[in-house]
Amino acid sequence: MISLAKCNLPILVCACLCACAPMRKMESVRSGAYVPGLALADEVHTPDVPVERLVSDTMMIKDAEGRDLIIMKAVRDENGDMVASDVIVPSVVVASFRNVAERLGKVDLRFDINIPADLTDSRWQLRLSPLMHIMGETVQLDPVFITGSRYRAAQLKGYERYARFIEGIVTDSTLFIRKHELELFLRRNLPDLYAFRTDSSRVSDEQWSSAFGVTGEEAVEHYTDHFRKRMNARRAGRKDKMFRRYVKAPIRTEALRLDTVVVAESGDITYAYVQTIDTRPGLRKVEIELEGGVFEEDRQMCALPSPGMLTFYISSLSSFAEDRERFLTKVISRRVEANTSCYIEFDAGKTDIRENLGDNALEMGRIKRNILDILEDDKFDLDSVVITAFASPEGTAAANRELALRRAGAASAFFSGYTSFLIDSLCIAGDIPSVDFVSHGGGENWRLFGTLVESDTLIPPAELETIRKKMEISDFDLREASLRQLDSYAHLRNNIYPRLRMVRFDFHLHRKGMVKDTVHTTIPDTVYRAGVQALKDRDYERALELLLPYRDYNTAIAFVSLGRNHNAMDILLKLDRTPQVEYMMALLYSRFGDDRNAVRHFLNACNADRNYVFRGSLDPEIAILINNYNLNLYDQ
Repeated sequence: MISLAKCNLPILVCACLCACAPMRKMESVRSGAYVPGLALADEVHTPDVPVERLVSDTMMIKDAEGRDLIIMKAVRDENGDMVASDVIVPSVVVASFRNVAERLGKVDLRFDINIPADLTDSRWQLRLSPLMHIMGETVQLDPVFITGSRYRAAQLKGYERYARFIEGIVTDSTLFIRKHELELFLRRNLPDLYAFRTDSSRVSDEQWSSAFGVTGEEAVEHYTDHFRKRMNARRAGRKDKMFRRYVKAPIRTEALRLDTVVVAESGDITYAYVQTIDTRPGLRKVEIELEGGVFEEDRQMCALPSPGMLTFYISSLSSFAEDRERFLTKVISRRVEANTSCYIEFDAGKTDIRENLGDNALEMGRIKRNILDILEDDKFDLDSVVITAFASPEGTAAANRELALRRAGAASAFFSGYTSFLIDSLCIAGDIPSVDFVSHGGGENWRLFGTLVESDTLIPPAELETIRKKMEISDFDLREASLRQLDSYAHLRNNIYPRLRMVRFDFHLHRKGMVKDTVHTTIPDTVYRAGVQALKDRDYERALELLLPYRDYNTAIAFVSLGRNHNAMDILLKLDRTPQVEYMMALLYSRFGDDRNAVRHFLNACNADRNYVFRGSLDPEIAILINNYNLNLYDQ
């Protein structure tokens, strides 16, 4: 026995050491000794439009003044001289912020998630969730999982146990029928029914019931093992509970960027994370941080410390928008006209105005308010009011013309007296001249009659076509007499004719203090202003819709922002070569793959405005030129 214990002692010691190793590692993680990394990805400048580039060692171009310039890949030697070089030395930028360019309404945020080897263990799963802070909001991005081999084995074992549990659930309900007992019963007691077992013809439940006094369902129910059936149903009802018991940490596949199984702790892991976001008005900055934890089975063993914050500053071509006003020439006329209509009812054949007849009080009150508003207006004076009255077709056309004229005169007299009363009682006359009221008789209102008939849904289509033909009769009296023969005449007389007896008021005004008939003035172009604002807000489709008629520099920016490069170049070629135009042409030539013209226009922009030297690194189309031809060294 002693010798056996001595033999097992090394094994026990080894087991203890193996058990203690993960515990010590976990303590190191909890103490912050191992931290996941969050770093900016290696910056790669590429234009948003793929092009074929043939980069030569040297390039000869002409500057804005016509001088020859030689551009080459070069480095400064030990004597300080520039010498050509085919060797491009990569630089490693250690920074927590970067400028990124928005293109076509999208921004790509590129960063690396670094997991040191010491932070991984076969028993653990690391769950890392990047958080994006954007314009006051915090958005959790798709997580990254790093799963140990033993952790994954435990997951798979749980799924296997759950699969065996599911296999034990019976889905065929006929398996609960004691078929042998049912068959024996039928053979002994109902041989005629038992004979049906080899009969392929269908026997309805009603036939079976009438022959043997029992239904098929009742027979099956009697010989069903209800205990086993209940136990199976109970087992099926525990599926969710058993899944949680066996699968303590489910394997995620949705909304997951990466789930890497670590087989051996042999090296660091770097995951290149790319998050594409839509731009939005006012977006200038996006911050990324990382949170995570170490999990063993379904328990979080510890939270991982944050490795710090990355900041992305968003540059956009919308910043090139010119914030300037455009003006429109507006012609202002001294004289202004306004008109309205009202329905004043008259007694048959009468011209007296009665405010208490029908809706006269409401209609005439509206005209009174219009007159009062015009008299009190500080911009316009009322010169005259032309009142035109119309009649319906009953009676002769001559009598109706006379009646309409007399009714217009009655309305003129009524509202002329009302206007004089306002001027006297409200003391608003001042230098307002007297208001003239002019009367016109419009006769029978056949034009309105045709409009009302066409929109009347109660007139049958056949009858409507007949009315159209009768409207071609030139003699108004014969036309009205012909309409009386229609079945729908009563409807016309009761519903259409009263609406023809209208009075129209045409108000003639002039602008106070204005002597000339017309004045030309300029006003801000609100459409252009809205287009520039849409461009600043990065609503490029809307901006182009508003700015397209102007075809100026801002229109070109809208085209460039939407990737419509040739349309933008067509506009830029016709503009004065300002620094901003030169820079934008450099950007477009870079998209076209024409490096020679791209470099030439970029240098022209920088020579005219030194701010473009620094702007170039923010736009990938220009940055690729700077990197390929060491234009930053040329600037030095």
